[in-house]
Amino acid sequence: MFKKNGFSIDTEIQINTKPENIWAILEDFDNYPNWNPFIKMVKGEVKVGNKITVKVAPYGKKEMTFNPKVLKFEKNKEISWIGNFIIPGLFDGEHKLVLIDNNNATTTFKQSEKFNGILVPLFKFENTRLGFEAMNKELKKVAENK
Repeated sequence: MFKKNGFSIDTEIQINTKPENIWAILEDFDNYPNWNPFIKMVKGEVKVGNKITVKVAPYGKKEMTFNPKVLKFEKNKEISWIGNFIIPGLFDGEHKLVLIDNNNATTTFKQSEKFNGILVPLFKFENTRLGFEAMNKELKKVAENK
């Protein structure tokens, strides 16, 4: 979906378990290679303001490693970070993983990214969307089988 100043991808899936069970999976970064088809690695201290190292594998594309800054890390609710290509404003991506407690032993998991910058019109994002959807499905499978 094109926005005034960029492009955004918004995905969601309902998972039949409580947010804290999903959070335990999301914050276990060492285990990502065992289940996560999109975010292959998260290294560093995931704390607001810190830079971390993230490796992603968009569906059918070469893996990319970047060093975003953590914007939010709220237990059982949200992890978000923002990364830049070379300098801010050229190509920026703000990635969010959000858990919404449905208060009925289910959780809505939302994964989104907002891309901004002058290079955004040069990129296609379908493979990234497919990567998000694959990760969402695997997270659901892992969380519901625990």
